[in-house]
Amino acid sequence: MKIWIAHEAGRALLGPVPDGVEIEVYEGGEYPSDPAGVDLWVPPFLGPDPARTFKDMPGLKAVQLLSAGVEQWIPHVPHGVALCGNRGAHTEATAEWVLTATLASVRGFDRYAREQTAREWTPRRSGTISGATALIVGAGSIGEAVARRFEASGTTVRKIARTARPGVGTLADLPELLPEADVVVLIVPLTPETEGLADAAFLARMKDGALLVNAARGKVADTDALTAEVASGRLRCALDVTEPEPLPADHELWGLEGALITPHVGGAVEGFAERCYPQVGEQIRRLAAGEPLANVAVNGY
Repeated sequence: MKIWIAHEAGRALLGPVPDGVEIEVYEGGEYPSDPAGVDLWVPPFLGPDPARTFKDMPGLKAVQLLSAGVEQWIPHVPHGVALCGNRGAHTEATAEWVLTATLASVRGFDRYAREQTAREWTPRRSGTISGATALIVGAGSIGEAVARRFEASGTTVRKIARTARPGVGTLADLPELLPEADVVVLIVPLTPETEGLADAAFLARMKDGALLVNAARGKVADTDALTAEVASGRLRCALDVTEPEPLPADHELWGLEGALITPHVGGAVEGFAERCYPQVGEQIRRLAAGEPLANVAVNGY
């Protein structure tokens, strides 16, 4: 059985490798060996053309991503090949980004950072998340990690998910919950159901002065509608993802005082390989033993 991984550093983090399993590193460019014999491919975040690579891998059984999201790969993965996300690997880092971005925006740290560059000393009162209400749209593993952080800060948390469960509503509850929220966090996967979810009507239901935090995918929010709301001063936003991405240098959002923007770095923290490759090793052992793979994408999740 042949496995291609994306990082040399990942070898030592796979754990026990079954007999007969060959591990090779392919970061793009020249193939390390004949791709026709690859059984499981762990592609890099940015790398080889998937259409060409899949064409050269007729024996491929599974693709194990290093990211939690799978939507960019769904159109390319051949029928019959399992597509697996790296669920959980980026949970804590992304939840940390959400809390950081929320606090920075609510407390006005983005404004202070600009004033520091200009060497201005302008004290002012700010908002606080203590006593505020946050609505988390996407109560998966990351959403729940965000909820724990908010609750520890004295924030009342409401949650939305695909399927209702105790303490968690569904998208049908959005019209009722949006007007109550001081902070709305988008942390859903990108699917046909969630694309354009935060449209003009969604944003119009948010209360005046509320903050929209998008740590999901840029296409979950309507960029034009969001830009208009932030430009008017009615809403603020903290974005780690945009549509398009990267955000063009001349886009209006860059210059808006109510917008805090980071370049899709929610999970970009030290220890990347240590978080991702143990799960890769588990998938290798499952595949070698003929066991069902974990985190297989179904209906875009």
